[in-house]
This record gives sequence, C-alpha cells and structure tokens, in this order.
Amino acid sequence: MAAEPSDKKSNSRTEVRELQGSEDTSEKSSQKTSSRILQQPLSFCPAGPQGYVLGLRGFWTVSSFLWVFLTTFAPVTVKSTANREGPFWQEILRNVFSPLFWNPSLIYSVFIIISARLVAIPFLLDPTKSTLASAIFRRGLRLWFPVAVSLAIVKILSSTIGTTYIDQFKENTGNGSINAPYSMPNALAYFNSVFNLFWTTHQFFEQAGNTSFPSQTLWVVNVIYAQSYTVYMTMVIIPYTRNAWRVKAYIAFIVTAWWVQSWAWYTITGLLVADVVMNMRYKERAQRGIKIWRNIRCPVWIPAGILMLAGFIMQYLWTGWRPAYENKELLAHTGLYYTGGLNTLPANSEPQARDDCYLIVLGLFLILESTDWLQRLFQSPVLLYLGRRSLSWMLTQSIITYSAGIKLHQALTQKQHVSDSGATAVAFFVVLPTVIVSGEIFYRLVDWPSQNLAHIVFDWIRE
Repeated sequence: MAAEPSDKKSNSRTEVRELQGSEDTSEKSSQKTSSRILQQPLSFCPAGPQGYVLGLRGFWTVSSFLWVFLTTFAPVTVKSTANREGPFWQEILRNVFSPLFWNPSLIYSVFIIISARLVAIPFLLDPTKSTLASAIFRRGLRLWFPVAVSLAIVKILSSTIGTTYIDQFKENTGNGSINAPYSMPNALAYFNSVFNLFWTTHQFFEQAGNTSFPSQTLWVVNVIYAQSYTVYMTMVIIPYTRNAWRVKAYIAFIVTAWWVQSWAWYTITGLLVADVVMNMRYKERAQRGIKIWRNIRCPVWIPAGILMLAGFIMQYLWTGWRPAYENKELLAHTGLYYTGGLNTLPANSEPQARDDCYLIVLGLFLILESTDWLQRLFQSPVLLYLGRRSLSWMLTQSIITYSAGIKLHQALTQKQHVSDSGATAVAFFVVLPTVIVSGEIFYRLVDWPSQNLAHIVFDWIRE
C-alpha cells in the first residue's frame, strides 16, 4: 500500500480517534497523541468522515432499550415473545412495528456487524504492526472493566434485594418472556463469570455471566469480543493482496462460516464492507450504478432494497403468521459441536445468526454506504451521542428496568391499585430518564476511563 503524506495520515488518525464508543479505534500513536485524547471533552464532538456508522449504532441503542422495556412490561408487543395473546392493540404493535423497531434478533445482528465494521478502520487507515498490536492489546482492557463493574452492580443488587420480586412480578403479570437472573453465590463465582465472558467460544447464552445479567443480553459482548479476533486475523492480508482476490476470499469465508453456523459470517461481512468502502471506492462506484448492458446501469439501492425486502418479508411471516417456522432455517446448517451432519438439534432457546437478519443488515449497509443524505441523517448529534454510549446503555438499562422499573410497577399496581397499562406508562417515563442519566454517569466514570487506561497501558508497554 502506498504511503500517505504525513499531514494526511495525521488527519486520518485524528478522525479515527474521535470515533470513540464501545469499539476499538486504534492506530499508530505516541505519548503526545494519548495525552491529547485524554483531554478530549466527553460530550459532543466530531465523529470523522465515517461517523454515520456510529450514528447507526446510536439508532439501534434506542431500539435495544425499547426491546428490554417492552419485553419486561408489555411482552405481547415483542417479536418472538412467549406471550402470544393479549390486548388487541399490543398484538397490532407486535405484528406491525416489532420487526422494525424492537426486534431482538435484528438488534443483536446489527450490533455484531457494526462492531466488525468499526474495529477494522484504524488498521485500514494505517496498516502497521503497531496499529494491529494496539488494537489487539487494548480490546480486552477496553471491554473487561465496564463488564466487570456492571456485573459487580448486579451481584450487589442480588445480594441486597434478591430476585424473588421478579418471580412475583412474572406471576402477577403472566409474563413468560423474562427470567429471573441467576444469583452468583460468592465472589469466586462472580470472578469466573466475568472471566468466561472473555473466554467462551460457543454456547454464549448459557454461561453464568449472561444468565446472571438482567435481560440476559451480555452474551453479545462475548460474541463481539471473540469475533474481533476473527477480524484481526483476517484483515492483516489486506495490504498484501489484490482487491478482487480479497472480495472472492471474503465471499468464500462467509459461505463457509454460514454453513457451520459461526458468527464469523456476520463479522467478515462487516470487514468486507469496511474494506470495499475504504479501499475500493465503493461509494463512487455505487453512485454510478451496476453496469447491466452497455450504458444501462442499475442503481445499487434496487438490489440492496430487494435484500432488505426479502429479510423483512421473512420477519413478518415469522412474527404474525407462522412463528413456529422461525427456526426452521437452522436445520440447513451443520451441527458443528455434536455431529457431522445437518443441525437437527438446534438450540432454539439460544440466539442465532439468522439469514433474514443478515439480508436486512447487508442491504442496509449497501444503501447507507452509498447515500449521502442517509449518512448526514445518521451523523446527527443525538445519534452520535447515543452511539458513543451504546455500551454504557447496554450495561445499565437492564439493571434499571429490572430493579427500579419492576419495583415501581409492583408498587403502583399492588399498593396504589393502578391499572397495568397505567403502571407501565409511569414506569416508562421514570425508567427512560434514569437510563439516560445512569448511562452518562457509567460512561464518564467507567467506560471512558477504561478506553484511556487501555491507551496509557499500551503506550507504557511500547516505550
């Protein structure tokens, strides 16, 4: 890869540093650069030329909050719920809006692919051994401390207020879509739970660190962390191979990973998107359109829209018509950990990499990466703010909802004799601002310092 002028490389590194959030955005740095990062404000700041990806993550941060809240207090409105029957208006919300705005499988699919899309940016801008070493070293520190603090809060809450009230809430409301968190018995169990979140390579959902976390969503951090090493090992070939060869290799990798039902077919897709955008002039070529014949070109949004439409059609079919068919696609994969044949015993209770979600997210990125007005939309200050705090929201929103939210709902319905709908409305207007404040506090006290600590330790080791 040809060397860039020094001023251009400096500007690129500065832009990447500003893409701070729950992702590793590392590049070749110096002690002076690290000091400048430590002095950056914690609020709104520019996000660089690809900040729209961060803004997209901010949009799905809101969706994840809606999913956690509605699953807890209005489960009939949520796709893949165990509560299929309820008030008619809740069933309408599930069949019409849930696949679009609070769809659990789509939410975790977007986060996993966005992570792979962002984690490769520093190396693509500065493909040096120092950049690669920095990304690999800092990834663990950058994620370990926020997760450890979050699970420590869960441990303290379970030791003080217990989880019996959640079982009572489930019985009183008939909510079969949530589970009371597993109570870690002692400090050793807590330590092992945190450790395994960064060690487990399959059956992510069943580990104690995930089942002890309210809403059982901590497995996503495990997948993102484990799959980041798939990105690291694959992206090192980029400076030394032809563009056409890499695209073919990516496709072969994705198909193979799909066959064995590995999350790698999601993460390599994220790397592929990052590579074609930054090294293959995707936006310029996409805006010209796909050449069909002579001077006839097809706009990229047409095939991308077809991919999204196909994914959403499947989502709506599984949501409102045949929910029993939702996991039939899992049979087409191989049962990697128990047989050499087809996946005849899929773990339906465990989140899976799904074809319909993959088509939606792939189509979304193909359109987003080539559309100026969409990129400007997702670079709005509010979405960038939420994108940087996505990890902090994820680690706090479930705790607030399952503690303060459920306690408030029980007090209103049992002591004040407020209707279930009224108590849910009050809980929403209490939980949402509490999550906003707690997410900001967690970001300033835990998330942001962990990022800076990772930079400082790496700079110290490298001296």
